[in-house]
Amino acid sequence: MSCPTPGKRRIDTDVLELIESKHEVTLLNGLKEFLVKFRGPAGTSYEGGIWNVRVLLPENYPFKSPSIGFTNRIFHPNIDYKSGTVCLDVLNQNWTPLYNLLTVFEMFLPQLLTYPNPVDPLNITAAMLFLSRPEAYQEKVAEYVKQFATENALEDAGNATSDSEMSDISDVPENETEALDMDI
Repeated sequence: MSCPTPGKRRIDTDVLELIESKHEVTLLNGLKEFLVKFRGPAGTSYEGGIWNVRVLLPENYPFKSPSIGFTNRIFHPNIDYKSGTVCLDVLNQNWTPLYNLLTVFEMFLPQLLTYPNPVDPLNITAAMLFLSRPEAYQEKVAEYVKQFATENALEDAGNATSDSEMSDISDVPENETEALDMDI
C-alpha cells in the first residue's frame, strides 16, 4: 500500500475541514471538484443570499490556487455576471500554500462581497454603478439576491439540470444583457 502524497493529504485535510465547518459541501468529482453553499456576509447587501460556489482543485494544489466560480448569478464588480469567475488577487496572483479552502470561504469571499474593488472589475456595469450611484448598486444587489440567491432559486437551478451535469452560469443566452441595459 502506497502512502498518499503530501498534496493528496492536504486536499483531504482541507476538504474535510470545509465539510466539518458551517458550509454545506456537495462533491461532484471526488475531492477535486465540489460545490460549496456560500451565504452572503451579515451587514452587507448580500446578507440572506445563498450561492453555490464551484471549486476545482488543480493537480498541484496547495501550491496553485483553487478555481472558484459562482454558479448562480450575483451582481458584483469583481465577479463576472456570465461565468461567475472571481477576480481576487489572493486567488489569482498572490496565492500561497499557507491559505486553505476554509480561508477562502471564511475570509476571502466575505471580504470580497463586503469591500468590492471597482477599480479592477470583471463586471464593468456593477463597478460603474457602485462608483456613480451607490444606492442603485445596493438595490441591484438586493434584486439579484432575491431573484437568484434564495433556497428556491437554488432548487430551481438544481432541478433544471441533471445530476450528471453541473449548471454553468455561462449558459446564459447571449441576448440576455439586463446588466448592460441599465440606465447608469
